[in-house]
Amino acid sequence: MSQQKAGVLEVSHLQIQYKSKGETVYAVEDVSFSVNRGETFGLVGESGCGKSAACRAIARLLPENGHISGGSVVFEGKDLTLLSEREMADVRGRGVSMIFQEPMTSLNPVLSIRSQIDEVLRRRGVAISERKAAAIDLLRMVDIPEPERRLKQYIHQFSGGMRQRAMIALALASKPALLLADEPTTALDVTIQHQILMLLNRLKHELGMSMILVTHDLGVVRLVCDAVAVMYAGYIVEYAAVDALFSHPSHPYTLGLLNSLPRDEDDRVQLEPIPGAPPDQSVRIKGCPFAPRCPLADTLCENSLPPLIDTGGSHLIRCHHHNGYDSNQNQRQGNKEGQ
Repeated sequence: MSQQKAGVLEVSHLQIQYKSKGETVYAVEDVSFSVNRGETFGLVGESGCGKSAACRAIARLLPENGHISGGSVVFEGKDLTLLSEREMADVRGRGVSMIFQEPMTSLNPVLSIRSQIDEVLRRRGVAISERKAAAIDLLRMVDIPEPERRLKQYIHQFSGGMRQRAMIALALASKPALLLADEPTTALDVTIQHQILMLLNRLKHELGMSMILVTHDLGVVRLVCDAVAVMYAGYIVEYAAVDALFSHPSHPYTLGLLNSLPRDEDDRVQLEPIPGAPPDQSVRIKGCPFAPRCPLADTLCENSLPPLIDTGGSHLIRCHHHNGYDSNQNQRQGNKEGQ
């Protein structure tokens, strides 16, 4: 895994299962990654790949039909999977905060913004005489104009972008060491999305916190993340520093994601969607989960799950044939440039 100079989180061999209609869904299988202090770590992949489940498991916020079935989540020296709910509530209030995709389902519509921030400040031990000023500072920090007036308002009186800023302010009220952001900009238009991402990036640096960003968009990863794990069907299939991932993508799925992204307006290269569909995760996968969609799959891939192989510089690939696929991709890119 990535070298930890000052690690804040270590996830090891995490497994998550859901019960759905009498079946067991193996949502996350043997996922390991680490997050350094002050780092933004990306979890990226298609819907259903397990990235949100892995993120929510860190804060122990899985739905009732989900549970951690194996592995550990060590935050600042404590394995969160072993804590009682009361102990975990204290961690959420003081060390780990989470922001979600849709503020209208995460913020309380019948309480003013001030009331909701005030509750977090109270749990943090902020004196009642200091809470209003602290709440104003939080709204100002996330670039909400007229913060004193806005404190009195309710979430339905805010625009989409302002709602997301208010949720970020609420998450920051606990002064977290680790901020979990689960698809925080998906429901926003492109301009507001960029503003929110830049805001999170600035706050991360100003407050010295770490962040895990869950997204399906590799463009977002490239913009704000330091390291990234690409997930597919519950597994990490590629793990690298962001610069290494984009300069030398080595897993067929990662390359497929990159080839399906729009490029510059002047780029006439045709987009290449990944054929097929992800596997049914209510069935334990015997071999490589990507094999049915992979152009290099063979009998070995169908019958044997590849391990995560360190190809150098903490760039890990889960593929039996990653060297061959990378060579093919380089040749294909050269052919396109020569056309």
